[in-house]
Amino acid sequence: MLVLNRFVVTPETQDSFVTRAHAALAVLAERPGYLSGRLTRALDDPTYWTLVTEWESVGAYRRALGGFEVKVTATPLLSESIDEPSAYETLASAEPGGEVVVTASDRAAEPWR
Repeated sequence: MLVLNRFVVTPETQDSFVTRAHAALAVLAERPGYLSGRLTRALDDPTYWTLVTEWESVGAYRRALGGFEVKVTATPLLSESIDEPSAYETLASAEPGGEVVVTASDRAAEPWR
């Protein structure tokens, strides 16, 4: 499961934002079910940032959000993200040089092809 939290960060608040985003990423990384994460910035417009995290499952992500340290450190930052869908299920993937692997949706009976 992939979570994309997008932010618009003004230049004067960038340093504070980066510090808080690093702290949020650190506490999320401590939670069970966390697979990876990164803080990214748009090349075309450096006011756009994204906190990207990957999780074993939607349940692992939801449980992570309930942790005390996450509520104190990450949730305030996440609440500043652009109001749009942020959690995505993986329906197909491919490793470098590998075949496309299709995964069944949790929301639909048939996998997307």
